[in-house]
Amino acid sequence: MFRKTLLVSAMAAAMVASAAHAETLRWTRSADGLTLDPHSQNEGPTHALNHQIFDVLIYQDMDVEYQPGLATEWHVHEDDPHVWVFKIREGVTFHEGQALTADDVVFSLNRARHEHADMRGLLTSIKEVRAEDDYTVHVETHDPNPLLPNNLTNLFIMSREWAEEHGVEEPQNYAAGEETHAVRNANGTGPFRVVSREPDVRTVLVRNDDYWGIDHYPMEISELIFTPIESAATRVAALLSGEVDLLQETPVQDIERLANAPGLKNEQGAENRTIFLGMDIGSTELRTADTDDNPFADRRVREAIDLAVDQTTIQRAVMRGNSQPAGMIAPPFVNGYSEVLDEVLPADIDRANELMAEAGYGDGFRVTLHCPNDRYVNDEQICQAVVSMLARIGITVDLVAQTRSLHFAELAREEYDFYMLGWGVPTMDSEYVFNYLYHTKDGDRGSWNFTGYSDERVDELTVAMGQEIDEEARNAMIEEAWQIVHDEIVYVPIHHQMLTWSMRDDIDFKVQSENTPHFKYLKFND
Repeated sequence: MFRKTLLVSAMAAAMVASAAHAETLRWTRSADGLTLDPHSQNEGPTHALNHQIFDVLIYQDMDVEYQPGLATEWHVHEDDPHVWVFKIREGVTFHEGQALTADDVVFSLNRARHEHADMRGLLTSIKEVRAEDDYTVHVETHDPNPLLPNNLTNLFIMSREWAEEHGVEEPQNYAAGEETHAVRNANGTGPFRVVSREPDVRTVLVRNDDYWGIDHYPMEISELIFTPIESAATRVAALLSGEVDLLQETPVQDIERLANAPGLKNEQGAENRTIFLGMDIGSTELRTADTDDNPFADRRVREAIDLAVDQTTIQRAVMRGNSQPAGMIAPPFVNGYSEVLDEVLPADIDRANELMAEAGYGDGFRVTLHCPNDRYVNDEQICQAVVSMLARIGITVDLVAQTRSLHFAELAREEYDFYMLGWGVPTMDSEYVFNYLYHTKDGDRGSWNFTGYSDERVDELTVAMGQEIDEEARNAMIEEAWQIVHDEIVYVPIHHQMLTWSMRDDIDFKVQSENTPHFKYLKFND
């Protein structure tokens, strides 16, 4: 799952340049990126857009294999296991002409460690970042960190000179609603550069003909027009009418229809994302409940909810078979995944009601569930199903479904008692899940743990699994941590999401499990 040393050479010779091809691609999905600030938000649609504009040191290709980006080599220092050495690609320029040097990498990694940066949780192990020369960066960690390269696949590199010129040396404070120059403007080294940006309306990018990888990737798109469309029906209609060429996250109810539509096709695969429900289990009293205490703090209530939520019915009736019911927040291809813990037990309403009575809530209670309606596949419909299922055990749920920009902002302010969230694991390792979702919310760790859950042993294991070099010992730590949080029912997993992208049938492009389309790989079939 991780390598102690990685020395990656040039791209495969099979990647033949074809940038002479010039064609516009019109792309849609339900949600826009939240910001162009490359370090402000650790969020899927935001990364998907920024990956077109910026580069990372190491990236995951369409097969989710690690590839050299702005780093051509990386390895642990031969004399110090606390230091990772990165060789920076020479001859790279930013879109506005500045030359990339190690100083920009140092600046970017330090910027991403700022308290306003949602990316900082990936960099908690770092003690110091320093430039040894113009094209060598040393990253020193507090303890040996075998996962550091895995943590850099969404860590975008920006120009120090540009940031200083525009007063954006610090990342946007998204939770506070801050507007900065970096929110709507960008100067990356990536395959496309920004021409215009209207958030939630339209973003126009054009091919970067000075891109360092122009001779290594197809680069057949000359203009990329991104138009987010919240309505599923409108998105599908836009593809059918030819207004757009590629639809990301096809609604499950339209998959068969689009597969049979003339001139269109579907590409499908498993997504690296688990959908789940979170509860405030740490507060003494809930904000929206009609009780003067916190029912979620009682494990028996959480178990009752888990038994009442019927993942198999959601798979069949809401997702039309396009999901995999889940018992843990890690899909099968992540290190630490357990078939045993991922097994979903049948819904048991009788036992759930018994547990509610044992906990003192035999008459139920009322609470508000907050869900996005434009982020995950059929997110609002899933929440509607949950409302009906929990009614069977006396829990009256008031559903608030709203755009993801509002949902995530309010979630970050810890305003929710009960909420939906989806989680991907870009590092392909369970440590990422524990670092963000299960570790006590404390400084850089636990930044997405809005449950109030705190366990000293889980915290110890989370830190240790990020430092342990011995693979067998490390996997034992991961196994122990998963068992603890599974037994505590910290979250209620729903399913591992499946992906379908629909597109013109003359497009050669496959689904990437991170749901991040790297458009530099797209080809048009003549």
